[in-house]
Amino acid sequence: MLQQILRAPALKAILIQVLAFPLMLLLVYGLARAGVAMSLSVVALLQGVLAALITWRAGLARWWCAIGLLFAPALLAASLLHWPPVVFLAAFVFLLSLYWSTFRTQVPFYPSGPKVWRAVAELIADRPGVRLVDIGSGLGGLVLDLARRRPDGQFSGIELAPLPWLASRLRARLSGSRARFLRGDYEALDFSRYDAVFAYLSPAAMAALWRKAEKEMLPGSMLLSYEFQIAAREPDKTIAATEGGPLLYIWCF
Repeated sequence: MLQQILRAPALKAILIQVLAFPLMLLLVYGLARAGVAMSLSVVALLQGVLAALITWRAGLARWWCAIGLLFAPALLAASLLHWPPVVFLAAFVFLLSLYWSTFRTQVPFYPSGPKVWRAVAELIADRPGVRLVDIGSGLGGLVLDLARRRPDGQFSGIELAPLPWLASRLRARLSGSRARFLRGDYEALDFSRYDAVFAYLSPAAMAALWRKAEKEMLPGSMLLSYEFQIAAREPDKTIAATEGGPLLYIWCF
């Protein structure tokens, strides 16, 4: 457990901010000696740029670069605005309910889009009564779309974060959809119950996903991954679901 925490990108991002701070002070000191005066906002931005560069060099995912860049300026802006503590508490609760276990799973909130949904619908078009699950289903867009297109199929989504899961459940109920949404970790699912498994996760999660799929998925089933590949095996098929965007990878069992 301790090793998993030490490898977590969130901890690395905090340590990067700590590392960037003395570098920023040295740079500010050098510029001050050269007669360059800087405001607090420029200093905060400089801290963010240094943190983003270190994050990029450390090989963390691109969203951590954005977080590293904006962290110090956001703290400064919040202090200057004199927001009451309840605002920070509300923001924390909202982000916690949205991203929930990203610290552990290393899978942030990744929404797909209608073009990807259409590509998936075409892949399962010749499968009557198809059973598909979207692991990390977010707001439920893919599952709801497929359930609308294919009344004969069984479409489910599983999501760990409370807010997206609740939103998808409400969307299904309000639209009268037959789509099912579960709250939990996809590790608890039995992939042998599905003809197709769709994933839009992150590079950090792909190795574990493949081990589970290889162990549980039955002959004739498909594993679909949007944007992220599996290092252990080349995909059997690749589809450009969006022009100039990420690819959709398919592994057949």
